Amino acid sequence: MKPFIYDYTLEELQTWVKEKKQPTFRADQIFDWLYVKRISSFEEMSNIPKKLRDQLEEHFNFVTLNEITRFQSKDGTIKFLFELHDKNAIETVIMKHDYGNSICVTTQVGCRVGCTFCASTLGGLKRDLSAGEIIAQVVQAQQRLDKTNERISSIVIMGIGEPFENYDQMMKFLRTVIHEKGLNIGQRHITVSTSGIVPNIYKFADEKTQINLAISIHAPNDKLRSSLMPVNRRFPFEELLKACKYYIETSGRRLTFEYALIGGKNDKPEHAEELADVLQGMLCHVNLIPVNYVPERDYTRTPKKDIFEFKKILERKKINVTIRREQGHDIEAACGQLRAKHMELSTR
Repeated sequence: MKPFIYDYTLEELQTWVKEKKQPTFRADQIFDWLYVKRISSFEEMSNIPKKLRDQLEEHFNFVTLNEITRFQSKDGTIKFLFELHDKNAIETVIMKHDYGNSICVTTQVGCRVGCTFCASTLGGLKRDLSAGEIIAQVVQAQQRLDKTNERISSIVIMGIGEPFENYDQMMKFLRTVIHEKGLNIGQRHITVSTSGIVPNIYKFADEKTQINLAISIHAPNDKLRSSLMPVNRRFPFEELLKACKYYIETSGRRLTFEYALIGGKNDKPEHAEELADVLQGMLCHVNLIPVNYVPERDYTRTPKKDIFEFKKILERKKINVTIRREQGHDIEAACGQLRAKHMELSTR
């Protein structure tokens, strides 16, 4: 299969046009057509010579994301289920905020991490996405927003899959979306979330970017975390905390810990006390997430009064904490839910 045009960075495009005996500024023009004008065919590149357009057509494919279905929430959240060229399906979500539009992108088809409260892991991991397939989610969402003169202002890499298990393609995606000649998304407006792939936390720290890092922690100790997140058996809690401290020291940036509150599992006052003790002295922020109900998992949501009590305990111990604002609750916008339903229907 021909490579996807979105898989090429500007530098790779510059090398490619040189090989075609074209001046390097042609690569800048192509990049502009892709990410600023956001066209969908090489024929639309009107300032590119016909011969070069033909060579682009011959050498590259555009990423095809066929919209299987789309839901829009009362709060403005839009959830897409896209079909890829190989008939696999992925999810992408646009979220509306007071400060702008955020997009949540997927990095893998499925997930092998196995968090017991998450729909993304149902069916396991099928394959990694290429950088271009991740980029295409942003471009296609932006094309939709172009119709109302809106812009994607922030990106969260929190969709289906574990981004740090597709590290190289994720980093390639990031280099393109932050490029000033491309989508030009500010680094501080991008957050990548990991379940705790320890070696790549160190690697990401050494990248010295301004991109935000979030760690899915979900428990205050090794035993409980292993029961909720099998990845903890590969990278134990103590090793994860060491990597987190290295990231903070190396980057100088605040780390976010995501904590999904699951009724009767990890949401008791003693869990809050223990979590606060574990995080004492760290430059961090805790984001409490009321768990979404997933029929296959059968976990219950923590009552609101218990959520606020958990928050108060952390605050009393001087831990910076917020409760995540729920969005798209009426359209099953939790990660993996729409894809799981699609997979079930496809196998009937």
